[in-house]
Amino acid sequence: MSELRIGVYVCNCGTNIAHVVDAEALLAYAAELPGVAVARGYRYMCSNPGQEMISHDIRELGLNRVVVAACSPRMHERTFRTACRNAGLNPYLCEMANIREQCSWVHSDRAAATEKAKALTRGAVLRVARNESLEGLTADMCPTTLVLGGGIAGLTAALELAEGGVPVVLVEKAEQLGGNLARVDLTAPYFYSARDLLRERLMRVQENSNVTVHLRSQLTSLTGFVGNFDAEIGGNGSSTTSVRVGNVIVATGYREFDAERVTHFGWGKLPNVITSFEFECMLRGGRIEMKDGRLPQYAAIIHCVGSRSAEFHGYCSRVCCMTALKYAHEIKSAVPGCYVSDLYIDMHAFGKGCEDFYRRSSEAKTLFLMYGKGERPVIRRAAAGDDCDMLIEVDEQLSGERIEIPADLVILMVGMEARPDAAEVAHTVNISQDKDGWFIESHPKLDPVATTTDGVYIAGTCASPKDIPDSVAQARAAAGRILARIAKGKIEIDGVFAEVNEALCSGCRICNELCPYSAIEYDLETRRSHVIPAACKACGACVAGCPAGAIKGRHFTDAQIFAQIEGVLV
Repeated sequence: MSELRIGVYVCNCGTNIAHVVDAEALLAYAAELPGVAVARGYRYMCSNPGQEMISHDIRELGLNRVVVAACSPRMHERTFRTACRNAGLNPYLCEMANIREQCSWVHSDRAAATEKAKALTRGAVLRVARNESLEGLTADMCPTTLVLGGGIAGLTAALELAEGGVPVVLVEKAEQLGGNLARVDLTAPYFYSARDLLRERLMRVQENSNVTVHLRSQLTSLTGFVGNFDAEIGGNGSSTTSVRVGNVIVATGYREFDAERVTHFGWGKLPNVITSFEFECMLRGGRIEMKDGRLPQYAAIIHCVGSRSAEFHGYCSRVCCMTALKYAHEIKSAVPGCYVSDLYIDMHAFGKGCEDFYRRSSEAKTLFLMYGKGERPVIRRAAAGDDCDMLIEVDEQLSGERIEIPADLVILMVGMEARPDAAEVAHTVNISQDKDGWFIESHPKLDPVATTTDGVYIAGTCASPKDIPDSVAQARAAAGRILARIAKGKIEIDGVFAEVNEALCSGCRICNELCPYSAIEYDLETRRSHVIPAACKACGACVAGCPAGAIKGRHFTDAQIFAQIEGVLV
């Protein structure tokens, strides 16, 4: 082994690190550690000047190891590995010490935080001395992409891919494409026709020979790894279809909240209490009317039914407020003499054009009544002498009074919730769900369409409540990621993965059961297990669980881990 020449680089991260950790003292300490040839600091090491500093020192000072004491490796490990690669140093000879999230952000005692930063940096220096040069692998990429869900997100993703020359297999569980948008009349805030939006996309799908559509079907099995998945698609009562795909986009959508669960609104008991989707059906039919066919004189719209509720769902469903304003306009247009009341908790007018839409609704003489979060308007039948079908009592927050308003028609703005088959889909494609059942992205801000399973992407309302523009943007983002991968022709596999020493493997198959990514296969002929590098995420579960000690984690060897522990503790 050649002489160690380690470069240590301390990032101030503006004041995120330097306001708690004494960066100058840390630099002086790092410079005296064994094998360290240079120690430098900079305000933002992740910036272009900071990266160039590292690359310059590798070239000019002959550094063969690099340690960056900065933020979490999750944020910028790739950044600094790239800087090393650009200077001719193997990227796996770069190590990070997290002195921000694990130090400056969780401590206020400057002296103690500085000592901890020294220990973390010392651990990284001792570890990097035992790091090995690794090379990634490549695998063939199957260009065919599987899209689950035929709503606006699924259709958009399928078209983006197909029109880019990529074969697409589009799987829809229902009898027709369109998803929940097919049940909508007009969209807020510009009153675009949902039918027209869908019709244009449906025609393009039908005319594109790159798209194969499977209706009344669902994905029953997905095995393999990114670039080389084997999918089994089963139809209702029909045989199973097998197809090889390189990537998967999950765009399975949402279902509306069941209003019957909120008993105090009387849905299912009071005939003129309807849900927002039932009202959409009425609008598509061209007539707004009560159950007996009369035109309503009073209409009330109640927000957040099933959303922003400790009893049901704590999250906001995002689209309900603007949809409610749309209803107010449509009622006024169809029944000019109707009085419209809008009962809300908070008015969320966050999208483009939505604040103006809210203002226009106020000018259209919609009566806005605010009720408190955790409280609930009470609906009851009106007395025989009243000139309305129902009465609604609400503690109005702005006036501080309990108000009684008349209603002939009550529209409940039911929220979005995860589909009942979401857990089954998540299990099939090996992705995770949050506490509310939505699919979890790789990173909510930096990687909002990828998942922890490489090659599986999410788009639209299967991930969280969102409107049409956001769903379309996510679908196009997922398609763009896939097109970029396909353009390379090969899948680049990270050099960090587990390896099985078949000479030590007893074939007990414990690792097969432990692997959360289905990355370990058992060979019936050799009676040994082996790792699929493209599917492995180097979590280490198999390494720790192997009773024979036959599995090694590349870049996380015992020698590396023990050296880091020694550096931190001694």
